[in-house]
This record gives sequence, C-alpha cells and structure tokens, in this order.
Amino acid sequence: MKKLTDTYAQHQPAAVLMIQGTASDVGKSLVTAAIGRIMMQDGYRVAPYKSQNMALNSYVTEDGKEIGRAQGMQAEAFGITATTDMNPILLKPSGEMSAQIVVHGVPHTALSAREYREKFLPEAKDTVMSALGRLREAYDAVLMEGAGSPAEINLKARDIVNMNLAGWADAPVILVADIDRGGVFAFLVGTLELLEPHERARVKGFIINKFRGDLSLLQPGLDWLEQRTGIPVLGVLPFLPQLRIEAEDSVVLDAAPARLAGSSKELDIAVIRYPRISNFTDFDPLQAEPDASVRYVNTAAELGTPDVIILPGTKNTAADLAFLRQQGFSAAIAAALRQGTQQLAGICGGYQMLGQRLLDPDAVEGSEPGESEGLGYLPLSTVFLQHKTTVRVTGTLAGGHPLQLGGVTQQEAANIPVGGYEIHMGATTNHDAAAVRSLFRLDRKDGQEQLEGWGTPDGRIWGTYLHGLFHNDELRRRWLDGLRVAKGLAPKAVTFSAADLREQEFDRLASSVRENLNMEAVYAIMGLPGKEE
Repeated sequence: MKKLTDTYAQHQPAAVLMIQGTASDVGKSLVTAAIGRIMMQDGYRVAPYKSQNMALNSYVTEDGKEIGRAQGMQAEAFGITATTDMNPILLKPSGEMSAQIVVHGVPHTALSAREYREKFLPEAKDTVMSALGRLREAYDAVLMEGAGSPAEINLKARDIVNMNLAGWADAPVILVADIDRGGVFAFLVGTLELLEPHERARVKGFIINKFRGDLSLLQPGLDWLEQRTGIPVLGVLPFLPQLRIEAEDSVVLDAAPARLAGSSKELDIAVIRYPRISNFTDFDPLQAEPDASVRYVNTAAELGTPDVIILPGTKNTAADLAFLRQQGFSAAIAAALRQGTQQLAGICGGYQMLGQRLLDPDAVEGSEPGESEGLGYLPLSTVFLQHKTTVRVTGTLAGGHPLQLGGVTQQEAANIPVGGYEIHMGATTNHDAAAVRSLFRLDRKDGQEQLEGWGTPDGRIWGTYLHGLFHNDELRRRWLDGLRVAKGLAPKAVTFSAADLREQEFDRLASSVRENLNMEAVYAIMGLPGKEE
C-alpha cells in the first residue's frame, strides 16, 4: 500500500482534515473515528485532535491527565496512545452557566460562560495551535474534529474549534449532517449560507450520516444538493444499529430505555440518571452481557425493584444528591432495598453520596463553602479538595472483600485482576472500619498501593472511585453471577472480552464507512495517496 514518502514526512507537517457538523450529535466523533481507523488500516500514522471539547464523560491518559472521552476513544481506534495534545482544552460543566476549565489534562480554573469567552478564549490560540503543531510533527495525518456547528453566529468571533481553527491550520473541511433527525438539506445549505465566503471555500465535501432506507429515493436530493452548492456528497453512511462504541455526550441516554418493556433478560440493573451524570460509559459492558438489562432511570416512579441500583459518577455530587432527594429517589431507593433489590452500588460521585457527610470548605463544587448530608448507607465522609486525582490503577480484590461473586471460590477470586481509572476532587474517609470491608487492593500508576472502596459485610451496599470497573471481564461476569445465584439461577462462563468487542466494533464501523464513503476523494482532499488495490 502507498504511504507518505520519507521526503514528505521529513520536510512537511502532517496532512490535516477537519470534520465539522451541522449541529451537535450528528456523528462527528464516530465519523472521525471511522476515517482514522481506515487510514490506520491503509498504513498511515494518524492522530485525532479536538482543540476544545465540552464533556462530562472524560478519559484518563496513561500519564494521569484528563481529556475528552471521544479523543481517547479515537486514539484507541487509531492504535495509538492518547495524549493531552489531542484535546488541549476540556470544559466540564459544573452548573447551568459555569464549567471547570481543564488545560492539558489539569484543572486550570472555574469560569462562567461569559468569563470563559471574555477572559480565557483570547489567550487560547497559542495553546491549541502548539498542541496541533506537535501532533503534525509526530504523525502522517491529523483528523481535526469541530464542535457543534460552525454557523453559531454569536460564537464565531472567538471561535477556536471550528472555522477559525480550520483557517489557522489551513485545513480542508468535510461537513457532516444527520439525516435521521430530518431536514438534512436545510441543515447543509443553511450552514453554508451562514458561513463567510472564505469559510465556505474550505468545505470540500458533505457526508450524510445515519441513513435508513432506499438510497435511490434519496438520490434526486443528493443531485440537487451538489448542483445547488457545487460541493460533492462524499458518502451516505447507513445507520448502524447497536454499535458498541462508547458515546461521549449523555444526550444518547435520551434513547435508552427507562423501563424493561418486557425484556427477557434475567438481571435488571437500574442506573440513576441525574442531571450531571458523568462517565456513564462505565456501564457499556454490562449492556453487552446477554443476561443483563441496563436501564437509565429519570424519575423515582420508574425505579421499581431492580436487582441492582447504581449511583453513577457526577460532576457535582452535592447538587445531584439534592436532585435525588427533590425527586424522591432517596425514599424510592430505601423502599427498593426493603422490597427485594439485591444491591446498591456507587461509582465515584455516587460512592460519595453513599456516605454520611459531604464537605466543601473551599467551594470546589459550589459558589460558596458548604456541607450536606449524604444518604448514610456507609460510614464515610468526603471532603472536596482543590487538587484533582486523575490516575490509572491496577490491582486485585482485597482480602476479605464483601462483593457477592458467583461461580468462583474465595481463593480463586483473590486472583481476579482489577484495572481502571480515577477522576475525582474528593478525599473519602472511613469512620468505622468494623462496619465495612475494603473492596480492592490497588497498585496505582503513581507508585502508591492502597485499599480502595468500601462495602457492607453482606455486600449489599458498596462504593468505589474506580471507573472502568465493569470493563474487567472476569470480575464483571462473576459479579453478575453472584446476582444470578442469589436469584436461584446458574452462573455463566465469561461471555466476551470487552477489549476484543471494542476492536471488533471499530472494525465494523470502519468497514461500513469504507463501503459507503469515497475514501479516494477524502485522500485527495488531504493531498495524500490512498490505498493501493
């Protein structure tokens, strides 16, 4: 296959291509992942890049820095190690009008939307361009992803993630639209009409995403679009059902079931969806299990008596805890535990909620110092700190752990590996060691060994800071088997590898896109040779 020549690689920065969209959630991240996966298969060393990302679902790099999960996912799809250069600025909303600003993986400050635009953005160009420059020196090609729409008129003056960035990098642009939401031609033509002439000139092709139906019925519209704009439609990408590649934006949960609706799966797992839910992809491997139904619950009335209730991560523990109480969840959870729910589990912020007290003396989470009462299930208190813990960890189950596992002896369980990552600004203290047992013994990437997580001796209530817990195949399966045994069901063998499934899904996505996208035209737009037949 053809690759960049040694002369090109030595004397020119990497080729760039920018994937922009007509709106949020049109599929930019997955289109970027697919094109990069194809280029990797064709022999290119390619990196993802998004100058500014707004997401609560984040990713911890190997050196313990925090970036948007989409760029971490894309790096894995491209077969490379993620770095903060791939997402130098991450915005993590903490309220309706404020966000934590993370710069190169480290919390920088907290600002309101107005403060961010007026105080931070004017100084951000050097940050984003130096990161892009380093990627262009290290790789053959860089796929740049935009954010939202380039036609947000009120945001264009200080844009650092769409057309201004494309101009700084001299990048050609492909515009992606989602036909599934309707109005695809209006979205594309309307976006072009709102661009300045020099911006419009950068748009070299369209991709229509999430198509269902007979392409011949769409063809007259495609012909009109090309004639109207003079810009080619590079591909019409079909909707891929049940694509098991993690999403970044919790908007995808709008389509997730809140009720079982007659599900034949034997295990019912309910995840509370509070307003600031983060890292909900922790539960993707559970959704892929053949015997487990995972539903995201928006109201207390939907909760019922599932086998497990999970309190997931959150960007603002105290605020989402207040939401639980206001919506009647605290009473509904207590009733479910009395009426047959086997377990209540908390991950990260959900773990903090399970304790007795939440203390914020430095106003890390709120606008002023505060203190609130936890749900009181575990004898813990959490103090929110200015320092943010972001670290990858590995280890094993702790001796005497309380987790209810099935199909495995206690001795065999001691050898089950555990890995994941932590992202939190709280330090949690146990005030009654006799009342709880530790879950894990971890060897952290920073060289420390520690006991992590606590649960009641009967294993019914437990919590941990460990994200990615259910990506550990044997632990996930044995934990589900513990639920099965408690219901009188036989345990199952390990059903799949989460890592292998991920690779298969990357290849499924790439195969579908390669079949329906004119990759030769994409390579030509980038000024690169394509794959040799």
